[in-house]
Amino acid sequence: MSIIQAQHIMLNDPSHVRVAFEPKYEHGSAFINGTYVDLDHAAIPMSDLGFMQADAAYDVVSVSKGFLFRLEDHLERFENACAKFRLRNPYTRTETADILNNLVKQAGTKEAYVWWAVTRGHMPDGSERKNPLAYDNCFYAFVVPYLFIADDEQRTRGIDLMVSQKYIRIPPESVDPTAKNFHWMDLKLALFEAGDNKADWSVLCDANGNLTEAPGSNIFLIKDGALYTPDSGCLEGITRKTTLELAKEIGMPIFVETVHVEQLRNADEAFLTSTAGGIMPVNTVDGKVLGGKAGPGELATKLHNLYWTKRWDGWLGTEVDYSQPAKV
Repeated sequence: MSIIQAQHIMLNDPSHVRVAFEPKYEHGSAFINGTYVDLDHAAIPMSDLGFMQADAAYDVVSVSKGFLFRLEDHLERFENACAKFRLRNPYTRTETADILNNLVKQAGTKEAYVWWAVTRGHMPDGSERKNPLAYDNCFYAFVVPYLFIADDEQRTRGIDLMVSQKYIRIPPESVDPTAKNFHWMDLKLALFEAGDNKADWSVLCDANGNLTEAPGSNIFLIKDGALYTPDSGCLEGITRKTTLELAKEIGMPIFVETVHVEQLRNADEAFLTSTAGGIMPVNTVDGKVLGGKAGPGELATKLHNLYWTKRWDGWLGTEVDYSQPAKV
């Protein structure tokens, strides 16, 4: 079984190709605290604490073949993240969904990366800074053509993954990783570390050598036909959730538990999951070919192909009606 060339299909199959759009939305569309604009003219105030202090919650949903995938799951996770950070979305769940749909229509994208956030907003004066209700929280969103963490070539040969030696993941007691947030410096520096070592991507552990997550993605490994993924220290990813459901569908034993890094190094197969890329098979970990055979493993390939096949059939999708104009 070979890896479905999802990127090629998205760019070339007529059912995936971008529909007509205004030229100003070539690079994407955006919503800036109440106003729709083209992406090139989108901006936030420099005094917004989302910019100054990474004080925000955000989420990302993808569109493929004109279907927003698991939109309700993403909206629920976003609401939970805002609650954990004591942020208030100025818009209801229905209004948020309408904004995202409008942006997809404006950009004409059938294959899209849809991002939105609520930031703390401007800092109030004096003692009111201690009162979360004193802040006017702001809402921002944008849509761009779909982005792959790992393109067709990388997924076909498998990602070369590096376990970070310099950095550990921010402890959950410091920043809750289940609330999607802007605190990315540990992830970003680990990614640069991987680049310095000629690896495609990185993964971080906690202080005890247990796996947490990779930049923008969750980590899975397969050993003796069973699937393992960390139960803490990581985002409760929607693609992670989807993968667990697909694994159950094909009858794989599943273990969501503490996973030590040595289990990854000795795995038969491994892969990353992300909204920006789906299921992305791993070839090597720290230079070691997993399973003794180069390239994606059989089960990782099966899950990868099932993920895209079911998505393109409309599974758990909310269809975008491009025949109706955006309401802006």
